[in-house]
Amino acid sequence: MSFKTKKSLGQHFLTDNNIIYKIVDAIKAEKSDRVIEIGPGTGALTKYLVQKYDDVHVIEVDQRAISVLEAEVEGITIHQQDVLKVDWNELIAKEGKTYVVGNLPYYITSPILFSLLEHRNLFEDAILMMQKEVAERLAADISTKAYGILSVQTQLMSSVEMLFDVSPNSFSPPPKVQSSVLRLTFDQPQLECSDKNLKTVVRTAFNQRRKKISNSLKPVLGDLQPEGYDFDLRPENWEPATYAKLTAHLESIGMME
Repeated sequence: MSFKTKKSLGQHFLTDNNIIYKIVDAIKAEKSDRVIEIGPGTGALTKYLVQKYDDVHVIEVDQRAISVLEAEVEGITIHQQDVLKVDWNELIAKEGKTYVVGNLPYYITSPILFSLLEHRNLFEDAILMMQKEVAERLAADISTKAYGILSVQTQLMSSVEMLFDVSPNSFSPPPKVQSSVLRLTFDQPQLECSDKNLKTVVRTAFNQRRKKISNSLKPVLGDLQPEGYDFDLRPENWEPATYAKLTAHLESIGMME
């Protein structure tokens, strides 16, 4: 069935079977676990998921793609929704474990990531394909150019494992950038601060990443500089755990609710 992709939906469909096999092999779910695919398109990956798993759910917003899925892929549960509006609590398995896999639209990669991180207690892990530059930011070490907001929040809430790169030629139409597949394993201990306050502290710091933290965090700290922190460093020089520790401290003294 012919299918014209929509640029407005960021559609670049995976056509390389070797990459599809590698993604399926990377999923650690058992046959009876629930696997949720984000953005299946016309089902290139979905067809292989249903061969391996009994409980496959897909989230797709494009009715044209859904028509193809309904005609060509049996044994899946389709949710016609914008992934950013999904109630994850409604989609997870009531019994057993839930895993996520997806080729993320580049233009909404960050919001999808933050949504998964916010609901990380619901999932075991996620195998995600995204722009290589974004994937590298998630896995970046401190004191590097790539290290930033995404790095801090992702590494505090999951273990990041880069799996393999994917060339533009593996897609139709080919994107203008390289892609990477990574695994986020949601195995990190519960944070001692709220996600919301952590996000505020981290984003405030990196809004002025070339300044000392004493200056970049002034909107949050004012003139306060709690002991045990080096505020002469730049935001990229603090470990993720330092941001979480500071946020928890600010909550404990009533500076953040």
